[in-house]
Amino acid sequence: MRLPITLHKNYTLNEDGYQLKLPLNLETIIPEDDSVRLLSQFVEGMDLTDLYSTYERINTVSPRTLLKIVLYSYMNGDYSSRSMEQNCKRDINFMYLLEGASVPDHATFARFRSLHFAPCAKRILAEMSNKLFDLGEISGEAIFIDGTKIEACANKYTFVWKKAVTKNQAKLLVKIADLIAECEQLYDLRIVHGDTVKIKHVKRLRKKLYVLKQEENIEFVHGIGKRKTPLQKRIETLEDYLDRLKGYTQKLHTCGERNSFSKTDPDATFMRMKEDAMGNGQLKPAFNLQHGVDSEYITWLTVGPQPTDTATLIPFLKEAKEYLKFKYIKIVADAGYESEENYLFLEENGQTAFIKPSNYEISKRRNYKNDIGRMENMDYDAEKDLYICKNGRGLPLVYIRHSKSKTGYVSKKNIYQCTSCENCPYKSECIKGNNCKTPMEKRNKVLSVARTFLKYRQEDLERIRSEEGILMRINRSIQAEGSFGELKQDMQFRRYLSRGAQNVLAESVLLAMAKNLNKLHNKIQKGKTGTHLFALKAA
Repeated sequence: MRLPITLHKNYTLNEDGYQLKLPLNLETIIPEDDSVRLLSQFVEGMDLTDLYSTYERINTVSPRTLLKIVLYSYMNGDYSSRSMEQNCKRDINFMYLLEGASVPDHATFARFRSLHFAPCAKRILAEMSNKLFDLGEISGEAIFIDGTKIEACANKYTFVWKKAVTKNQAKLLVKIADLIAECEQLYDLRIVHGDTVKIKHVKRLRKKLYVLKQEENIEFVHGIGKRKTPLQKRIETLEDYLDRLKGYTQKLHTCGERNSFSKTDPDATFMRMKEDAMGNGQLKPAFNLQHGVDSEYITWLTVGPQPTDTATLIPFLKEAKEYLKFKYIKIVADAGYESEENYLFLEENGQTAFIKPSNYEISKRRNYKNDIGRMENMDYDAEKDLYICKNGRGLPLVYIRHSKSKTGYVSKKNIYQCTSCENCPYKSECIKGNNCKTPMEKRNKVLSVARTFLKYRQEDLERIRSEEGILMRINRSIQAEGSFGELKQDMQFRRYLSRGAQNVLAESVLLAMAKNLNKLHNKIQKGKTGTHLFALKAA
């Protein structure tokens, strides 16, 4: 017999034939080895004082419960706040985490991420890493560092280039100077006393032009069929120049030390991405995400505007030292992190570098070893401090050049130059480069040698070729690059959902914590807890 359907907002009126079944307790339905149980226990053991301090008053759902729900949603590859609200109403695992509390709306989750979690994201990540260290899951000895670029939540056509703004600003300043000179001549004014035009002169001119307007009782007109006076035209031109100058100044201030930024997200910088759908090397607004991995767990991360990895190592290690209660001794990274400044920093901080030299792979090739123009393939006379080329001619030390990097580090390079390469039969093989304005007949061989850098590189090369170094390099490729593989492929996270450096950092930390909890769950279930390194496979 069919039951009649009552068209009423309360659908329970149609459930007369529904038989309520036991158990009513959700805890008995969830499997004993479900990751949601591990998540709840782990977060309960964390010190979240910093998170609670961001609240003036706490509503029905505690910040600890909100953190559990957000983390569990990230663990399952769902990053939408609306999906979190919906899952809390339908999914028994989310109901288990709520512990009978009322379901928060999507705005509550969004505010939690941006207003409460973001300011203390680094301290919460450090709390998780320290807890994993106490459990013996993290070795605390070797950290594997790598970076990737993740696209920002910004339009790819909203670029502002620092070079273009600087160029337009210079042109505008010339126009302003010409306008001031024209007004001084026409209205018999004396604005600039000297050769340099400053912003105070522009403001003084504007003030005097408005005084002239009041003295001559000039009414400004606008619209079709009305003729503007010369004074009105010059005042409007001056106001337009001032607005444009103000805009250029603001853009340069937003750029800072960067070369570009996006109008949609001013914290995003345009970078060349690996994912190039158009195949034209298009630049996109992105952030440089750095992961530090230990025992397959992301123990620390940073998010920055640097387009390359070289300048990210020192800030990364300084932050890790500040927040983590243990210090890493072995720093393992790829060739993108090699620089004299980084080598020196690691030595001063008592840390050992396992950084693959940038020329490590190419130095194995035959054409590299047979290149007579390279310093490595020349004989060196230490007593006379000169290099001897294949033709037997000497390259003595000419001068020492000091160069300053963008980070402010000053490096020293010795410049060696051959006295004469005239009539040398190996000249075309030794001297490379076709962009020099000097003809090949008049050119002499020049070598640039950084002694300090080469000393550190040689020491590092011996380390990475040792048995320990090979083990470290293999684990770096597995663990550090594997973390980004899980992030982009398994968790399907390829583009940030929020804007602003602080919110982007919060997203990255939530992803790292979710990945760590998934990894801990898998290790527990497979009986692999306490393992830190992948062993070398026998040939």
